Amino acid sequence: MARYTIGLDYGTNSVRAIVANVATGRCIGEAVWNYAHGHNGVIISNDPNLARQHPADYVKGAEVVIKRVLAAAKRNVRGFRSEQVIGIGVDTTGSTSLPVDSRGRPLAFDRRFARNLAAMAWLWKDHTTAAEAEEITELARKMRPQYLAKCGRRYSSEWFFSDILHCLRTSPKVFDAAWTWVEIADWIPAMLTGTTDPDNLTVGICASGHKAMYNEEWGGYPDKRFLSKLDPRLGEFRSRLQTKVGIVGEAVGVLTAKWSDLTGLQAGTPVSVGAFDSHLGAIGAGISPGTLVKIIGTSTCDIMIHPADRPLADIPGLCGIVPNSVLPGWIGLEAGQSAVGDIFNWFVDYIAPGGRKACSHETLTAGAARLKPGASGLLGLDWNNGNRTVLVDQRLTGLLLGQTVSTKPEEIYRALIEATAFGALTIINRFEQYGVKVRQVVNCGGIAEKNPTVMQIYADVTGRPMKISRSSQTCALGAAIAGAVAAGKKAGGHSGFAAAQKAMTGLKKKIFRPDPKAHAVYKELYRLYEKLHDAFGTRQWKGNLYDVMKRMIDIRNKVRK
Repeated sequence: MARYTIGLDYGTNSVRAIVANVATGRCIGEAVWNYAHGHNGVIISNDPNLARQHPADYVKGAEVVIKRVLAAAKRNVRGFRSEQVIGIGVDTTGSTSLPVDSRGRPLAFDRRFARNLAAMAWLWKDHTTAAEAEEITELARKMRPQYLAKCGRRYSSEWFFSDILHCLRTSPKVFDAAWTWVEIADWIPAMLTGTTDPDNLTVGICASGHKAMYNEEWGGYPDKRFLSKLDPRLGEFRSRLQTKVGIVGEAVGVLTAKWSDLTGLQAGTPVSVGAFDSHLGAIGAGISPGTLVKIIGTSTCDIMIHPADRPLADIPGLCGIVPNSVLPGWIGLEAGQSAVGDIFNWFVDYIAPGGRKACSHETLTAGAARLKPGASGLLGLDWNNGNRTVLVDQRLTGLLLGQTVSTKPEEIYRALIEATAFGALTIINRFEQYGVKVRQVVNCGGIAEKNPTVMQIYADVTGRPMKISRSSQTCALGAAIAGAVAAGKKAGGHSGFAAAQKAMTGLKKKIFRPDPKAHAVYKELYRLYEKLHDAFGTRQWKGNLYDVMKRMIDIRNKVRK
């Protein structure tokens, strides 16, 4: 009898579930539920830097999508029964941190804080904490430089302690009421297994290592003395952080009877330690040494692994160098861009050239595809939501250079795509500069799956073939693989990730290969991008931008001829 696992994928706007065959990785059911609160699932305010989520959407979302995905599996596979599901895995956005009480219950469920935005989950794209991130960075440089060495030499406003310190200062009642804070990558598996109580909670190394400076080299989380320098109350808070740290593929527990009744799954089904969508997406894409996996969505995460027994430099600008965070036995490396799909959505939804009826991703993409590289005369910086890698600066903003009175919407749209491709190349160059060789690039996510124009531009800009993961739901598949490993071979799952990936992952036949002529043009444009990147993004740059606009015009005229 076939065995299956469920992968739950908690994204920025919705939660998705798949049922995957453990022997083949084939998806036999898929379901999605859009979060009920906020705008497209994100609670916003007059502050453009604020982005929160309501934890009730995590609870309701699990119930809805598990029911729906089981129903879909029954429609698609004759004789399918929920008893054939042997494991569950969970991936989420991150860092998305949640204040909880002494029972592990979200403060947002407390009437006193029902409308308090500080009591919600602080979504990864919340940048109200930029000042606290800078303060943490500066203190670590003076007191604990080793902390920064493993997270790109700069702490981010997207991360765990920035959220907590900002809450302490701006919403002290919420901070005082919170017993602890939990990444939703850890809280959701705990919710399903009844282990949300802080004493029973299992924290994943993925979230704690990449976003909360957890490292066994210095005894786990940042020490009390360091945190107390930021604020004595933060130092006291450290003692309430859970130190039981697990690795993806280990079981945090089993599905409770309550969740069995809610969903129709078998009580006692193992649930894996949670991880971020990008890390499990890398697993679902079949990550291996030398493979860069790009998970392209509203933002982009770039994941690589490095052998734990081989020397590795502390690479500036990375979002973490963490043992066991992607695959057990390997060092996980994370980089990324704070906005990719969000930039395209901004142009379509807010600028809406020609009006909303005339403006769509499809029409703009079609127009952009007809243009030659460099023909628009435009060049952009992809920092509309700050820079995640390699500058790690959320106070940077987007830039579009070269507009004229005849600039067309499709030209701007293509320039935005090219800007994200130049940002992607900057990350590749940083990996290789520090000895991590990128031998192949595998892409996954909705944009990689659906937009061949974007993939061809990425190939032409980087000069590298762009491969696509076989699964259209790579992050959810990675979660399902974690569920299969948590279930174990005896239950019909897998003994480890090597066997699971071999059985359940693959690549599409279509490969986007770079066009040599297009790449030659983009090499010229990338040199100009580097000038803008360093001029606006670094303190060290000392140069002259006088030639940039004129060189862009020269490239435009040459290409148009």
